[in-house]
Amino acid sequence: MVKLRLKRAGKKRAAFYRIVASDARVKRDGEYIELVGTYNPINGEVSIKKEIALKWLNDGAQPTDTVRNIFSKQGIMTEYHNFKLEAKKNIEKPKK
Repeated sequence: MVKLRLKRAGKKRAAFYRIVASDARVKRDGEYIELVGTYNPINGEVSIKKEIALKWLNDGAQPTDTVRNIFSKQGIMTEYHNFKLEAKKNIEKPKK
């Protein structure tokens, strides 16, 4: 199972996080599959690659609570939800 989670970096008392896609069995600061973005809680700066984040969400990756909140504030979860609704509507339409 793949999770979208935060990987801590930075010095003591100066945390900096990378938002990464990693295997759920790997440690928090262990190996990761792909870098999705960054988050700096000190100044609130967020940088996310939307295409990569949406790709992982579509492939079934589960975001942690914190990453889900960050994605919601950036509008990524709304885009993902709308994409799922569009796909569902296209499947349900009867073809003539």
